Amino acid sequence: MKKKTLPVYDIAAFQHFNNDSDFYANDLRSHLKQNEQIILLPHGHDFYMSVLFTAGSGTHEIEFYNYPIKPGSVFLLGPGKVHAWELSDDIDGYIFFHTKEFYDLNFTYEKVAGYPFFSSLGNTPLIVLKKSSFKKIESMFSEIVREYRHNELMKFKKIFSMVNILYIELSREYLPQKMRADQNLPYLARVQQLEDLINENFVNIKSPGQYARLMYVSEKHLNRMVKVSLNKTTSDLIAERIILEAKRMLVFSKKNIAEIIAELGYTDSDYFFRFFKKKTTLTPTAFLEEFRRV
Repeated sequence: MKKKTLPVYDIAAFQHFNNDSDFYANDLRSHLKQNEQIILLPHGHDFYMSVLFTAGSGTHEIEFYNYPIKPGSVFLLGPGKVHAWELSDDIDGYIFFHTKEFYDLNFTYEKVAGYPFFSSLGNTPLIVLKKSSFKKIESMFSEIVREYRHNELMKFKKIFSMVNILYIELSREYLPQKMRADQNLPYLARVQQLEDLINENFVNIKSPGQYARLMYVSEKHLNRMVKVSLNKTTSDLIAERIILEAKRMLVFSKKNIAEIIAELGYTDSDYFFRFFKKKTTLTPTAFLEEFRRV
């Protein structure tokens, strides 16, 4: 089977109402109809995406994991996530995108990556709304789409305010009350910094100690911050990023397995096969065969 190159889209690929390059919103039926040729197959994007499903069913594949779709499902994806849909004919809902700058330039200290669903690559992208909060969240998505479609006074100032409030409401749904007291915000910020460093350097740097030195902390303290924030180790984060990239390259690049192993910074193919199988229970070859069957 011939491999397909993974497309990565920016907001300009989806604009239908205006030429703003930092924000886009639409009802889901219209969005799918206008963009079905590009969004139903696996793809990535360079912006933040939020989508609420209000009707229908299906699956949302995000980074090789399938999430069920049903009314009340909210998905929140940061830049770089690879995803694809399988949707029923009666699907409906709302969707909006924005760049990092759209949010961050409106605050001096608050950043979009500070919200719990965006704060770590390992955090689940799915919120299943309770019945008691569904109508409120739905009305907020609907109002964002309505505002986007009309050129009224201070349009984007209002949209920004509504997105901010929506993210706060979704954070309350995402983090139950009993979990909020356990959030160590300084640690979370440092773990975000670590994930950024891993994302930039995982090919050449695979040692937790080296990342600790880059962050001017001890390896023990770095592990403590990751453990408190994510219940993982620094080694876990490094391994997860390597495995994710390996899966992407196996499925979407035109390189063979030997070339992929070398590009990921490994010189011992047998070691990489053992590493991959330990983390996924499959060899790279078996993973690719299973993915093709699905």
